Amino acid sequence: MDVMGEKATLFESGRFAQSSGTESARDELADMGEAAEETRLALAAQSGDAEAASVLGAMLLRRGELDAAEPHLRAATAAGDRAAANNLGVLLHQRGYPEEAAGWWRVAAVAGSAAAAHALGRYHRERGDEPAAEYWLRQSAEQGHVLGAYALADLLEHRGDAGAEDWMRSAAERGHREAAYRLARALDRAAGHGEERPGEGNGPDSGAAEAEQWYRQAAARGHRKAALQLGAILERRGELKEAGRWYLTSAKDGEPRAACALGFLLRDAGDTQSAAVWWLRAAQEGDGNAANALGALHAERGETQTAERWYRAALDAGDDNGAYNLGLLCAEQGRTAQAEQWYRRAAYAGHREAANALAILLLQGGDAAGAEPWFSKAAEAGSVDAAFNLGILYAGRGEERMALRWYERAAAAGHAEAALQVGIARLREGDEREAERHLRCAAGGGSAEGAYRLATLLDARRPPEPAHELGEIVHEKTECEEWYERAATQGHRRAQVRVGMLAAARGDVVEAARWYRTAAEAGSRNGAFNLGLLLAREGSEPEAAVWWSRAADAGHGRAALRLALVYARRGELAEGQRWADRAVELGPAEVAQRAGRLRDALREELSA
Repeated sequence: MDVMGEKATLFESGRFAQSSGTESARDELADMGEAAEETRLALAAQSGDAEAASVLGAMLLRRGELDAAEPHLRAATAAGDRAAANNLGVLLHQRGYPEEAAGWWRVAAVAGSAAAAHALGRYHRERGDEPAAEYWLRQSAEQGHVLGAYALADLLEHRGDAGAEDWMRSAAERGHREAAYRLARALDRAAGHGEERPGEGNGPDSGAAEAEQWYRQAAARGHRKAALQLGAILERRGELKEAGRWYLTSAKDGEPRAACALGFLLRDAGDTQSAAVWWLRAAQEGDGNAANALGALHAERGETQTAERWYRAALDAGDDNGAYNLGLLCAEQGRTAQAEQWYRRAAYAGHREAANALAILLLQGGDAAGAEPWFSKAAEAGSVDAAFNLGILYAGRGEERMALRWYERAAAAGHAEAALQVGIARLREGDEREAERHLRCAAGGGSAEGAYRLATLLDARRPPEPAHELGEIVHEKTECEEWYERAATQGHRRAQVRVGMLAAARGDVVEAARWYRTAAEAGSRNGAFNLGLLLAREGSEPEAAVWWSRAADAGHGRAALRLALVYARRGELAEGQRWADRAVELGPAEVAQRAGRLRDALREELSA
């Protein structure tokens, strides 16, 4: 309700002048001046000055001196002062006489008081009489009363009427901060749904830009939720410094979500200690997200009891992530039964990742039948990991069609390993175009196997290139080699060997040896064999024999044959025969034939 009406303050009456001087002197002089003005108004009111009685009554009402204010307001009202009638209504409303208050508001509103029309409209709305409320609120709004415009917009918005935004805009333009905030929210929602707005610059971007302007105006007037929203917009845009300032403003005004957001901003900047301070403040005010963040912070430090306490606090605040995080904490500690309970609690509340985690837990325990519905529930709720896991589950049963369906769903959401599985399936079907598309998605998403298979596909298409002498670098790197290298840098051993082979084909011995060695040291028998070949060509046969030995021990038949030849040339016939026998066992057929002939020749030499 408006407390003062048109003649609300002595400043507006033009009868009060501020004195100059120091701050304390100004305050003292102001008090003296106000007392003198009050005395003058009282004398004027006693002599029958209705305007003085109205201003004096408003002054006393503002100070809460209702008993002293009432006779002056009644006297001014009786003399026809509409501001006094409005303020008398306010006084009676404060005393608990709303019907009598409404009667005086009506008198003032009929006489043209916009403030009284607003108060009367609010009165009727509180009693459910919306037609009467709209009539009086419209009277107030059309007279330019900002609170009337806002209250009318609120009523129309509640009913879904089209004119709500216009009146909300009118109130916002006159400085009403809540109207500015709500207008910004409406524009934000419209922009988010891609709805166009009338006028120049139509489109979601235009609406979002205008929303930001209204958030900024509301925030500048001290609206903490507007400051929070403005901070979020700026953070999404990467303007972190300004975002932090608005979060800080909102948080200091008591908005826990802003304190939580500020904590995450500080954490990302590396200031975990300050982040914890703001998370603590937000969590103590009931912000579940902040409590979860504190729990995660303590869990990272190994303070599991404190972490559990904050996760429970998050759950008590209504944040289902608390139950999920408790499940993760218990699972890490090997408390499988408790983990299952917490996952179930979060999953039943609709937490999709908890449903996926519960399904994994059940699957690990051998309960595939129990896991499947939870995977399905999580996947239907949008969990990409759950969709991929369903694909694995069906593939394990041999239900390839169902597996592919879920792999495709996960791949469409950007799951790299799912895209790899779809690509492999398309290759089996002979659809190289679709296979390449999915393999590119997998490789681009970080799948080493996806990058290797894509490179293999591209490699098979390129025409053969002429060989060159070692050390003579001629060819440029192709796209397939770039994908091989990406897979190789991710630790893919077959890709490392292939990169080495391509480097050798280009004549880059140093690069070839580096990749062969990397693969060999990671356990690749082909890498060890090729490294041996390279070293032998460079004249380092003893070191080559070391790598061939490693490859042969891992089951590489050609490496065993090479060793047999090395020992035969050295005259170590028994050792040569042993490796020839090993080469016969390992194969392949061509190697086994050659090794067999060498073995027979060595036997003859030994028996001679």
